[in-house]
Formats: sequence, structure tokens, C-alpha cells
Amino acid sequence: MPKDHGIGASPKRREDLRFLTGSGRYTDDINLRGQAYVHFLRSDMAHGKINGINTRMAEEMPGVIRIFTGADFEGIGGLPCGWQVTDKHGQPMQEPGHPVLAQGKVRHVGDPIAAVVAESREQARDAAEAIEVDIEELPAVIDMKAALEDGAALVHDDLTSNLCYDWGFVEENKAAVEEAFQKAAHVTTLELVNNRLIANPMEPRVAVGDYDRADDESTLYTTSQNPHVIRLLMGAFVLGIPEHKLRVVAPDVGGGFGTKIFHYAEEAFCTFAAKQINRPVKWTASRSEAFISDAHGRDHVTKIQLALDADNNFTALRTDTYANMGAYLSTFAPSVPTWLHGTLMAGNYKTPLVYVNVKAVFTNTVPVDAYRGAGRPEATFQLERVIDKAALELGVDPIALRRQNFITEFPYATPVAVEYDTGDYHATMDKLEEIADLKGFAARRAESETRGRLRGLGINCYIEACGIAPSNLVGQLGARAGLYESATVRVNATGGLVVMTGSHSHGQGHETSFPQVIAEMIGIDESMVEIVHGDTSKVPMGMGTYGSRSLAVGGSAMVRATEKIIKKAKKIAAHLMEASEADIELKDGQFSVAGTDKSVAWGDVTLAAYVPHNYPLDEIEPGLEETAFYDPANFTYPSGAYACEVEVDPATGKVTIERFSAADDFGNIINPMIVTGQVHGGIGQGIGQALLEGAVYDENGQLLSASYMDYAMPRASDVPFYTVDHSCQTPCTHNPLGVKGCGEAGAIGSPPAVVNAVVDALRSAGKDITHIDMPLSPARVWAAMNG
Repeated sequence: MPKDHGIGASPKRREDLRFLTGSGRYTDDINLRGQAYVHFLRSDMAHGKINGINTRMAEEMPGVIRIFTGADFEGIGGLPCGWQVTDKHGQPMQEPGHPVLAQGKVRHVGDPIAAVVAESREQARDAAEAIEVDIEELPAVIDMKAALEDGAALVHDDLTSNLCYDWGFVEENKAAVEEAFQKAAHVTTLELVNNRLIANPMEPRVAVGDYDRADDESTLYTTSQNPHVIRLLMGAFVLGIPEHKLRVVAPDVGGGFGTKIFHYAEEAFCTFAAKQINRPVKWTASRSEAFISDAHGRDHVTKIQLALDADNNFTALRTDTYANMGAYLSTFAPSVPTWLHGTLMAGNYKTPLVYVNVKAVFTNTVPVDAYRGAGRPEATFQLERVIDKAALELGVDPIALRRQNFITEFPYATPVAVEYDTGDYHATMDKLEEIADLKGFAARRAESETRGRLRGLGINCYIEACGIAPSNLVGQLGARAGLYESATVRVNATGGLVVMTGSHSHGQGHETSFPQVIAEMIGIDESMVEIVHGDTSKVPMGMGTYGSRSLAVGGSAMVRATEKIIKKAKKIAAHLMEASEADIELKDGQFSVAGTDKSVAWGDVTLAAYVPHNYPLDEIEPGLEETAFYDPANFTYPSGAYACEVEVDPATGKVTIERFSAADDFGNIINPMIVTGQVHGGIGQGIGQALLEGAVYDENGQLLSASYMDYAMPRASDVPFYTVDHSCQTPCTHNPLGVKGCGEAGAIGSPPAVVNAVVDALRSAGKDITHIDMPLSPARVWAAMNG
């Protein structure tokens, strides 16, 4: 019988009440007394030299308070990059400046040139249109390979080229990989594109800056996944504000998907401008503005090769990738195609030799950074597509080829510097074959053919690394911040708990799942536990939420702090019952003395913590509050197997997803309902990438897909009902909950499953097709079918 509370139960999400009744407090709901509004004048040119900015006419327009340009930020730091990559020659990456407002040049359509602060949004926008900007247009570099050619225009004049870094991993493997390919019985080669995506969260980005002159304190309200990191980056590196004088608040955030991890110019501007005019300053992005100012995702061009021996065992893998950085280095951009991508190229397979080369390139496009999955979807897509192609070339079953090469013994040290602690890839594949009814596929294909449709089946396996860690390792890899998490647990006198976590909830259900853990540890009702997050003034420090780290890292910090609470509470209970602390047991909210009928309730102990009338004060300090920092020993490694069935209309090329099944291993499950919801959402995004979404630039750097008229987001009719299972559980061995991440899995596993299915469908009609680049629009599929 399913549990109704605690770990493993699926209570309704407590946060949904305010969301579904319109009572959520999003950043745009925050309006401060006397606030002004800002509108950014953005470049409509991809690359140009700024010869002059004339603001005189705009300054005289109604409601204008002040107009800022890049000149106002001279001597002020630019936006910092949080990760430095060292190239294969041991040289640090090229790291250009990123000014808050453009200085000297504009480098992509959407680059902010000036900012108008006025009494209303409309007045600010009208005045921005009156600003005269003299820009000398320069050649734009959009194609990554062309950007590296001799004579290409430089995105940044102070750099030697448009190459950010040329990264090789593992460089020591390169010669051995080359030898393995020379000896291979078969080599499969595939060139593919991982299309550029735009995140499009429900709530566009918002920033509200405030300044208290009496205390010399600044506050920023922002749509962020990690307010503490914003405080650190903006305070220390941009505006020079001491952390104790800077508060960052990220309230309810309507979706992030990675694009709200990063520190953006608008946040720094609103904080800076509020102090300059001594009034709150607010900016809310329009959806059109978001398309050209939010960090984009993916955008890789790759050649991958797989070597196999005469028995079809994988012997080596190598890839060459061009990764688009865009015009500037976003906060974590350099890490995505390197340490979040190259380290996963072994996948679920015991390939003994792997070499990954990545050339990161500056172009005159919007900066590119982490998007749901961040590097792991790119790795999985390459690997699972080349395996499917190899199966076609060898004439073997794609599932059998995967099973033959699965890793079966754990822990397993991969040739790309990570160690998988647990996993059972045969179990997830077994479960997939069961829930997807693969035995019935032939009959379903035959039925589709009677209706003139082509039916295809695509299989995919994935592994990902979640909860990036530990800090001492990532520091060696170039991270400029620690990747621990913190939690403070404060127990009230009446027994209720307030948990202040450095993790940030923007759809993950922390307010529901975190209390389940603590309630089970203590044996109290979950309603007695309140979760506080998203405010740097209430939480000591935190690294936020991304990379499916919330429970594995943030939850572990919370467990450690609660363990300290229980230890002290046992000491108090022992004193109250005149017993030895070693004999105290806690179960179902009751402290008892082992072997006796003596007991005292949780509430009595917590009251005694704050009413210490009979305390040995030299032994027990009043109060019941503890803080813990948790720095993981390793990543967690969720994995799974996915199956997709599609129908293709040969007359139009339209692809319809008929069935989708997912068998995932997430380790221990805290709330099955929330996990299922996270997988559903990820699969929807993966299907969007596979079939619909793609950011397209023309040769002049104009974003052609800059609105929902041109950028196709998946709708309800584009996705099927999913069959999801997460009963295959190999608990993580190095965190106290045994959990692995679940939030990105669907977006990692679904794109190759969809593409594999479409290729299979077309080949069923005798088409000699081995690959089509995403998105698989009707036009692309029809063109492939018709040569």
C-alpha cells in the first residue's frame, strides 16, 4: 500500500495552492514605493562600432529621470565568467570583457547600448526611441567554422582570434585512441548538429533594484536560480558592494531551465541605477526582448566516430566539436561543452578509450550557456545516434549492441575521469522493454502502414552527472566558486521547524519534498516544517539550483543539519529523563530510554530547549538551531532507457509521436509524483528540441526566430501520454539520502530516441537515410525522403 507521508509518499505539492489560485509572488509582482522604470535601447545590428550616442532629445522627453550609457560604467567591472577552461596546450581560455552597457562596439543583436530610467515603462520606451546612435556596421561572424578562418572579423578586437579555447580531453588518450581506430574492424562516422535553443520560461526575467541611503544597503529582487551567486558575482566583481551591504531576493520564479542561473547585465544595472537616482528601479523583459537577451542553449556542431572490433565491442570513441559561446562568456558557459560534456562521453558503455576535442568559438550572436541538461544532452545525443548508425551499418539489433557493451561492474572508472558509483543498465533496459511493449511493435507498424503511415521505433540509453562536485575537484577544473550547499534548521519552542536552504525552488517542489525528509527523520507531521529559500538575508550561503542538485546536495546539507538538531535534542531529552544520552532513542516524535517505558515528546524537548529552567548550563546551551554545509564526494549518476514510437506522413513529412516510454534509475525516491512530473517536463522539452525548436540566425546576425511566430514551442498536441517508470533503483553510495538527480533526465534521453525513431520509420520505406539534423520539421523530413 502506498505511503501517505514521509519518504516515498506523494502528498500534493503544498506550493501549488498559491500558484493555482494566483497568489504566487513573482518578481514582477514586487512594486516598491516611488519606483522608476528602465527600458534598454538594444542594438539592432549584430556587429558595429559605436561612433556616438546623442541623448539630448531623449533627456527632454516627459518623465525621463536619467539616461545611462556605457560611459557611466567606465571604471566599473564587467560581468564575470564563473569558470575558466585551460586548453589542450595548458593555456587559459581567451576571456574578453563583458560591459554592463556596450562600450565602443555592439557585438550581437540585443546588446544593450543605453538605458532610459523614467517614471513609467511607456515614457522610458518612448524616450529610448528618441536616442540617436551612430553605429558603423562591421562584418558579422555567425558561422563557427568561418569565424576561425584567417581574416575573419574579430568579435573582440583585443583578442588574437575568435577561438575561446581548443580543449582536448583526455589528452593523454589521444595517441592510443588513434591506434585503436587504425586497428578497428569497423568505424562508424557521423556528423551532426545540436541545434541552438531558447529556454522560454513562463516568467520572463525581471530585476528590481533598491537602495537604502540611511544604511548604504542595496537590494536586488530578481528572477534567479541562485541568488547567493548573483550577490557574490555582482557585489565583488561588478559593483564593488560588500556582501553584508547587498541583499538578493529571488521569490517565486516561473521556470528557469538554466537560463536564470546566470548573472545578467540588467541585474547589475538596476542595482547600480537605484543608488545613482536614490529610487527603486524596475525592469521587466518583454518576450521579444527575452529572445535576444536571455542566454541561449546547445549550438554544437560535431563529428563523432566509434570504433568496434570484429565482435562488435566498442574499442574507442573520438569527437570533434565546435561549441558556440556567442558574443560574450556567460557565467558558466565555458564549462558546458567541456567538463559537463566531455566527462559523459563514455555513456553507459565500457568503451576503454575516449578522446574529446572542443573548440569554443565567439560569434556575433546571443551568449550561449547551460540549458536543461547542460552538456549531458549534447554528449548523449552524439553517442546514442552514432551507436544507432553503427547498428545499421553492421546489421545488428540496436538494443543488443547496447546491451553487449553495457558497463556491468561498479564502481566503474571511465576513461574520461569520472567514476560511476552505482547503476544497473540491463535492469532499466529490461523494464523499458516491458513497459514499452516492444514485442508488440511489429503489429503496430503493420497497422500504421494500412493507413499510409510509416512507423518507427527509437531506443536510447543515457547517463548523466548531477550535483557537480566536489569543490576541491571542480576548483582544479576551473570553477571559480565552491559547489557545496548549506542549510540552517531552526526549531521553534513549540516544535515546528524552519529550514533555510541555499537551494532554490522554481518548479522542483522543494516546499513539499524537503519537509518529507525531515518529518521522517524526526517522526513529526510534515506540516510542522517550513522551507525558506531565495533570500540571501535569511540563508547564510548557497549555490542555488541547477544540474539536478537540489536533494543530492541541498537535501544532504539539510539532513546533516537535522542530524545535529537530533543529537542536541537527545542530550536535552536525556537530561529531562535523567538518563544516559547513549540510551536515548527517537521514533515517531517520541524520545525514549532504551529498555524502559520512559519517554518524552518532541514538543516537550523543544520547549525545554528555550525554557532552560533546570539545565546544566555548563553542559547544554539553550536554543535549538544548527547549520551544516555539505560538499559531495562525487557526482550522482542517474541513468535510464527510453523508447519512442513515431508515425511519419510520407506525403508531408509530418512526425507524430505515438508512444513514449521512460525507465529511469534515480536512486532512492523521496516523492514519486514530483519525480514523474519532472520527467514529463523534461521529455516535453526534449521533444521540442527534436521536432520543433531551433534558433536561426541569418548571415547578418539577425535572429530570424525571434518570436513565437517563428520559434515553435511544443504544445499539448505535440506530445503523447507518457509511460514512466522509476522502480529500478540503485541508491547513490555517497550521500545520506541515496538519491540521484531527476530534473534533467527527460531532456537528455528524449532527443536521440525521437531522431532514432524517425530514421527507423523512413528506413522502413526503403529510404537509405541514417541521420537528419534536429529539429525534424516536416520540411526537413520530406526533403530527406525525397532526396
